[in-house]
Amino acid sequence: MSKSVSVKWAQSPAEHDYPAAASYLALTATPALVDAVIALLAKAPTVQQQAKDILRASRLQLLPADDAEVAKDMKKIAHGKELSPILLVRGDLVRGRALQIADGYHRVCASYHMSENTEIPCRLVDLPALSQ
Repeated sequence: MSKSVSVKWAQSPAEHDYPAAASYLALTATPALVDAVIALLAKAPTVQQQAKDILRASRLQLLPADDAEVAKDMKKIAHGKELSPILLVRGDLVRGRALQIADGYHRVCASYHMSENTEIPCRLVDLPALSQ
């Protein structure tokens, strides 16, 4: 796919992104913590981060362009459709905890395939105090 194609982004995450994030986070956190993080994500401001930095901080591998979900997002990009901003939980350098992509891993990978420098709108939150 051509690196000259720009990625278009929606202004805010889709409503279904929050339950998807909660489902993922429930695998590694208590229900109370998941509820608190989702509430924080819903009201967090949107910030911009580059695709390459998100992948590095999350310690996740770049999925191939032929992954079914990545390919679906790349097709949306090629057709000029907006992608939903991604939902992130900040890692902790001191504790060795990686950034968590609570929702949007495939969108990050699709964006990276366009250009590793793609600016991605994100909702980025810290873990609430109850998790410390």
